[in-house]
Amino acid sequence: MLTAEKKKYTVDDYMMLEEGAPFQLINYDLVMSPSPTPAHQVISIRIANAIFNFLECNHNDGFMVSAPMDVKFDDGNVLQPDVLYISAERKREIVKDRIEGAPDLVIEILSPSNAYYDLRQKKDIYEKYGVKEYVIVDPIALSFELYILKDSVYHLHQKAEKTEKLNSILLPGLSFDLSKIFA
Repeated sequence: MLTAEKKKYTVDDYMMLEEGAPFQLINYDLVMSPSPTPAHQVISIRIANAIFNFLECNHNDGFMVSAPMDVKFDDGNVLQPDVLYISAERKREIVKDRIEGAPDLVIEILSPSNAYYDLRQKKDIYEKYGVKEYVIVDPIALSFELYILKDSVYHLHQKAEKTEKLNSILLPGLSFDLSKIFA
């Protein structure tokens, strides 16, 4: 692949990359990022465990996975959210070799190398394609922000900090205890 000469990349270009290559396709650009920090990964595992345990206890057959997992939104956007959830009702429709369509819940953990994309470009893509609940985790500020899609626009529903709890709207009863996530 002659990446230096191309100005726009597509899903076809993306699929030619080696499996595990540290890229996402964001607005037709191949965006590379280094592997996450150990703190980022610990936070990701704690969040995924909280969701997994909630789903198990509530006999919820939805699909939950953490990065890396390709999510194709269109020909110019293949993103890898840190954690995602798809309802049981929708998983047969969009879970294939990769995810093809908007998950119901996306969680992104900010880091210096990805904050711009998570807060701007990826957030806009999630909003445009209908991700119902978007959670931004800020390990520096020790906070979570929960955005809910209403009338095709994200609205900040809840912000939780340090020792507070953040409560999912999409999955009633799912609560993230920030004191445990950031311990």
